[in-house]
Amino acid sequence: MIRAFRALIAVVGVAVVASCGSGDSGMNQPVNKFRSYDGPPVTQIVVKKSDRKLYLISDKSVLKTYQINLGNQPVGTKRFEGDGKTPEGMFFIDRFNPQSRYHLSVGISYPRAEDVAFAAASGRRPGGDIFIHGLGPEGRAINRADWTAGCIAVNDQEIEEIFAMVRPGVPIFIYP
Repeated sequence: MIRAFRALIAVVGVAVVASCGSGDSGMNQPVNKFRSYDGPPVTQIVVKKSDRKLYLISDKSVLKTYQINLGNQPVGTKRFEGDGKTPEGMFFIDRFNPQSRYHLSVGISYPRAEDVAFAAASGRRPGGDIFIHGLGPEGRAINRADWTAGCIAVNDQEIEEIFAMVRPGVPIFIYP
C-alpha cells in the first residue's frame, strides 16, 4: 500500500514537472534569440546620431531602419573612457557576442589608431567595448533615452535581426 502510494506520488510529480516546460501559453518556453536571414547582404550600416536612427543598407537600398538610443552624453564624438559618448566616424563590425548582458551585441571597431593616439596625447585612455546591442534586463529597467555608456542600443527583437543580417567586416558610418 505504501509502495503504491509512493509510486502514485512519483507519477503525479513527474507529470507536474513535465507540464511546467510545455505550457500552452509559451511563458515557460525558452526564447530562441538566434534568427536566420537569407535576404540581400548588408553592405554598410549608417547611424545618424541626431536623428536617433540606424540604417542597414544593401548597395543603395535601405533594408531596415531602427530607432536607437546612444551614450548618455550623445553630443560629440567619443574621446575618452567613461565620457558617455558614442563615437563618430567610419568603423567596421569586428565581433559578435551571443552571451551579451544586453541580449545580443555586435562589436564596432572603436578605438581606431587615431582615437588611441588622441587619448594618449591627453594622458588618458580612449575606452572601448562599443557595440550595437539590445536592452537585456538592465536596459529594460531604464526608462529614458540615451542611457548607454557609448554604445548604440535597439530593442531585443531588433538586435536579433541585426545579429542575423550583419557580417564581420561590414563598414559602419556614425554621423553626428
